[in-house]
Amino acid sequence: MRVLITGAAGFIGFHLAQRLLRDGFEVAGLDNLNSYYDVSLKMDRLSQLQTHRNFSFEILDLANTHQLGRFIGSCKPQIVVNLAAQAGVRYSMENPLAYINSNVVGFANLLETCVRQDSVEHLVFASSSSVYGANTKSPFAETDKVDHPISLYAATKKSNELLAHSYSHLYGLPMTGLRFFTVYGPWGRPDMGYFKFAKAIIAGQPIEIYNNGQMQRDFTYIDDIVEGIKRVMFHPPTSTVGEESNGDSLSNALYSVYNLGNHQPVQLLDFINVIERALGRTAKKIFLPMQAGDVVSTYAQMEALYQATGFRPTTSIQDGLGQFVAWYRDYYGITRPAADHIAA
Repeated sequence: MRVLITGAAGFIGFHLAQRLLRDGFEVAGLDNLNSYYDVSLKMDRLSQLQTHRNFSFEILDLANTHQLGRFIGSCKPQIVVNLAAQAGVRYSMENPLAYINSNVVGFANLLETCVRQDSVEHLVFASSSSVYGANTKSPFAETDKVDHPISLYAATKKSNELLAHSYSHLYGLPMTGLRFFTVYGPWGRPDMGYFKFAKAIIAGQPIEIYNNGQMQRDFTYIDDIVEGIKRVMFHPPTSTVGEESNGDSLSNALYSVYNLGNHQPVQLLDFINVIERALGRTAKKIFLPMQAGDVVSTYAQMEALYQATGFRPTTSIQDGLGQFVAWYRDYYGITRPAADHIAA
């Protein structure tokens, strides 16, 4: 089985590639290695993947139509998992065109290429919990309306779902979108809150906490994300399932969209407390108002994914953050001083 992973040097792409290689798959990866965050971290992930004989890789941007078509035509994947995207809600306000070029133009190029490759049997793509916008209904269900994104990032992810549905309807290629909920773990993204918290706490610097700490997130450990993706890969939709399905639809799309979260939202201050305990240090906290484009709470309804694949997440916040902190200390060469203060 040959699988193409876009964004293979990214956080989720790296872990998925590792898992599939360990399980005996042939994996082709592509990534543009952009400088949104530390490229050396991406290169270190990539160097681990390149020790596997069943892994091939090319530096490639999805916006490059010709190069993309050539690469997919040469590796002939049966399953494509699209994890390449310009990430980050807040950065989308600073550099909006990066999101349009990567998340919209790039994704459209990928769809156009995949539907013209006879080898591709299923396209799985990353969406985001951000598509729920300011939805106050809890937990978020795939059948909820997602017509009011409050960030450009969310709008591009919703556009991915619409484009995928259209292409599946027109060309009959099965497509599945996964709405990820706040993924964390070893080898994670330095722009994410938990990564910034760990760095600042170790350095004795204050951490910024938005909305005065009145936030909840459905933090989801990377191993659970990878297991969810892998199960979905082998459950291509046979009809339209999820937000687009409304009983009177005439769509012929082989399309599904699922939440992929932990189904256990955690208060941000509790999350920080677990990091403090894992690090053995107490954070200096600066409380700030809500930021534009952010939401107060996320909470994934996971029943649809369970019914389709039998999967439920299993990793607790304590275990997941413990694994992250252990990796962080090892990767950055940080030893635990004997006089570490254990957070109350």
